[in-house]
Amino acid sequence: MLKKYFLKRSVIFWLIWPVAFSLAAGDSSFDRQEFACQAKKMAEAALKEEKAYEYLKTLALPGGRLTGSAAAARAVAQATDLMTQLGFDQVRQEPVEVNRWQRGQAEKALVKSQKRGQHSLHICALGNSIGTPSSGLEAEVLEVHSFDELNQWPQAVKGKIVFFNIPMDRTEPNPFAAYGRAVPYRTNGASAAARYGAVAVLVRSLTFRLDDFPHTGLMIYDEKIPRIPAAAIATNQAEQLSQWLKEDPQLRLNLKMSCKQLSPVTSANVLGQLTGEEKPEEIILLGAHLDSWDLSPGANDDAAGCAVAIEALRLIKEAGWKPKRTIRAVLFMDEEFGGTGGRFYATSASRKSENHLLAIEQDNGGGPPVGLALRRGDKIIEKTEKLEEILNPYGINWIRPGGGGVDIGPLIQQGTVAGNVVPATQRYFDFHHSALDQLSAVHPREIELQAIVLAIVSYYFSQEGI
Repeated sequence: MLKKYFLKRSVIFWLIWPVAFSLAAGDSSFDRQEFACQAKKMAEAALKEEKAYEYLKTLALPGGRLTGSAAAARAVAQATDLMTQLGFDQVRQEPVEVNRWQRGQAEKALVKSQKRGQHSLHICALGNSIGTPSSGLEAEVLEVHSFDELNQWPQAVKGKIVFFNIPMDRTEPNPFAAYGRAVPYRTNGASAAARYGAVAVLVRSLTFRLDDFPHTGLMIYDEKIPRIPAAAIATNQAEQLSQWLKEDPQLRLNLKMSCKQLSPVTSANVLGQLTGEEKPEEIILLGAHLDSWDLSPGANDDAAGCAVAIEALRLIKEAGWKPKRTIRAVLFMDEEFGGTGGRFYATSASRKSENHLLAIEQDNGGGPPVGLALRRGDKIIEKTEKLEEILNPYGINWIRPGGGGVDIGPLIQQGTVAGNVVPATQRYFDFHHSALDQLSAVHPREIELQAIVLAIVSYYFSQEGI
């Protein structure tokens, strides 16, 4: 009798021990080998079709999608139609009130020099800038290379057009770090110069390259300081203007810009999802921004991110994978003019019944994936390391702390884990915010690889949680 008792206990132990061990290891539903096989089949089909590039062409079709513009409204409609056609769940638009800035007619800048004669410069107004008088404005130009230098010559600034000639640091291997150090001159330069009586500013375009294409971007006024016009100058012209100023410090510049602010309008974020079968209220969010600057179709910034998010959902759906948690693509409106779409999304009444576990934002261009960044300590990094061998064939060389973005910033503040599939970005600022950001700047295979990685990562977390 005693022998039978111990035999029975032994059988029960060996029956429940694998389950207990699996639960203790936190790996109750993840079969790495099986998932690797499924991911490989999904990726093979994806690379044959390269659908992400097709979606990129559709999303970029309206052209420059400046926040609040007619082109942005067309993009919202087309994105909604595309997600509906692909059979995503609960495709919808969530209204967002946005400010509207209009560039107006093409900007003009004419150098007048006694030594060099008259020469046109390639410029563009910075977003949010006021225009000049209809007849233009004309003044001498003061070149500075830092805010410190500007502050050292306050008396010399009055009545001048201040020329911020600060190149992006070519010795910095991280393009976004170099951009981050140079962008304050674009963002805050106008008010910094207006404090001392400047009448306008020119800011060297933010790119490593020397070319004839000005790069626009958002600038912000200090409400306590008079507003003055602000424009970007192409890097080749910045070099030339700097040389002319050495030869003729009294040269004058005639500047004409017709940009202006209009009344706010209602636009929308566009949502589509694969609803979770077990925990639909828990959300894995794939985000990108639908708006762009008006000088180009914004292929890298950020039609590419939108196409990648849509393609990731399609790949999961076509593979027949059934997510436990909801995987949602959100194409945000108004990232470029201050992130209104992200704030509206995070504070919407619709979010009250939802729990966002992870938000991945794709807004670093359409280049090939090289890494995966996740923000929330070592625990989530360790959890994701199970995917390393699966992701390696598609370009992922590392998994590190990081991740974030303007649109998902409000969710991060609420405690959501953030992430990015990080692409190669050495060429990103060649195109950024300029007329060069065309479809030809994105390679179909590279953008597809981004979508493959995003599909694998988002499905994994939909099954395993955070």
